[in-house]
Amino acid sequence: MDVPADLKELSATLATIESVVDVPTLRSELSALEADASQPDLWDDVENAQRVTSRMSYVQSEIRRVEDLRRRLEDTQTLWDLAEEMNDADSRAEAENELSGLQRAVDELEVRTLLAGEYDAREALMTIRSEAGGVDAADFAEMLLRMYARWAERHNYTIEALDTSYAEEAGIKSATIQVKAPYAYGTLSVEQGTHRLVRISPFDNQGRRQTSFVGVEVLPVVEQSDHVDIPDDDLRVDVYRSSGKGGQGVNTTDSAVRLTHLPTGIVVTCQNERSQIQNRASAMAVLQARLLERRREEQRSALDALKDGSNSWGNQMRSYVLHPYQMVKDLRTEFEVGNPQAVLDGDIDGFIEAGIRWRRSAEATAS
Repeated sequence: MDVPADLKELSATLATIESVVDVPTLRSELSALEADASQPDLWDDVENAQRVTSRMSYVQSEIRRVEDLRRRLEDTQTLWDLAEEMNDADSRAEAENELSGLQRAVDELEVRTLLAGEYDAREALMTIRSEAGGVDAADFAEMLLRMYARWAERHNYTIEALDTSYAEEAGIKSATIQVKAPYAYGTLSVEQGTHRLVRISPFDNQGRRQTSFVGVEVLPVVEQSDHVDIPDDDLRVDVYRSSGKGGQGVNTTDSAVRLTHLPTGIVVTCQNERSQIQNRASAMAVLQARLLERRREEQRSALDALKDGSNSWGNQMRSYVLHPYQMVKDLRTEFEVGNPQAVLDGDIDGFIEAGIRWRRSAEATAS
């Protein structure tokens, strides 16, 4: 390890990131947000107040993140210089350790700067659906739902379950969750596509190998500025009793909501809240996101920018092989690991970072 050269290279990379992030502009935005947050009537409009406070927290975090990295880099340079001057092996080892951590942190921040799409900064709506493969596909869908939940836990992101439809024997038919974190959509959009699992089926009494498929859809959360108007005449609203795993009733009232958008045939359900009003609001948010996606599709004659070319992504974008060998491989980026259990436990940052870099490279080539 050439520590001085590595530190110099990291400093140059961080300088580029600092230029892209534009800390002075963020500071100006923070001042304006703090002024808005100090208004006595802020919470008269709850939705706007939440937007202001959420954005303020994010901007503060971004400024702190960049400045902390620069400070750590300077401290590591000082530690290395002192170690060389005093010929101190322990201090050298400490500096090398810190350098490794800095490399990971700068790489992660660099990937964030690649998220410059129109909706990349939004929170995300993820829908996970079992496809071909019967009960194994339903079980795999639940495995992926858990994988994304564990990934969110690793990053201290909040997830809200909007709808879950359980399969009869095991697993889930589908689930829709909202990932409440800045840039969740830009980050997770590279997870969209068809995921493929190969394993010895635990549901086959003859122990045969089974291949199953699960589709993952990722949408940006709609904001007021998106202007997705849905006339009441375009909606059919059905209410029914929520049900949980094994068909047991979640409650004894008709609180679950199914929205059908008549002009397009899009159907959205939500049953995870106790209140019919809450379920309707959540279902409406998902419907608006899907209509926003549809509107963008109609505006483009080329590849769908939201889905990053769903025709090419939709075919087995990632394979999870548990038998006859152990491997998870992304078929777009060629990124692979030999520990499927770690991946299914939420260790997917390597796949996400490779996907974001791959997408940026593909966009640059196309332009």
